[in-house]
Amino acid sequence: MPEMTTRVELRPLTHSDQDEFCTLVRASAELHRPWMQLPSTAEEFHAWMHRFDDGSNLGFLIRVLETGAAAGMVNINSVIRGRYQGASLGYAAFAPSAGHGYMTEGIALTLEHAFADLRLHRLEACIQPGNKASLALVQRLGFRYEGVSPAYLYIDGDWRDHERWAVTAPTPWTPDPSLPAV
Repeated sequence: MPEMTTRVELRPLTHSDQDEFCTLVRASAELHRPWMQLPSTAEEFHAWMHRFDDGSNLGFLIRVLETGAAAGMVNINSVIRGRYQGASLGYAAFAPSAGHGYMTEGIALTLEHAFADLRLHRLEACIQPGNKASLALVQRLGFRYEGVSPAYLYIDGDWRDHERWAVTAPTPWTPDPSLPAV
């Protein structure tokens, strides 16, 4: 797993991250709303961490090497094998570190891990049209626009439209053994 750049490292999210994570989520409430809702209490965090139990969802923190502080989080969600070999990407910056490029570097590491180590072929990011910072981030990383999904996710008390953006593995690509031969 590519673990770091010169400025950030990507590491798995664990239960021991609970206090820091929840504190940063509370500090980032205005930044995240209405785009995303993350656990902000110990109880919510504990329940949320169960999503990673079966391996179909993977959670990471992006940490600033100089300070050790968490700059953001990224998830590889709903990993599907077989003929699809893909997953969706979810991510959020934490307010104290937002706007410094840490998320771009951390998500680039996530893409490397997804394509080289997990051997996924496709990652999709679904973003609300008004979330300009997130749209700019995926564009910087080479995602391509694929369309709009009306009423795609229930967030902040309503069904929200999302733009679909995707990126596929660079070639040559080594497929996962679960990919059918024909």
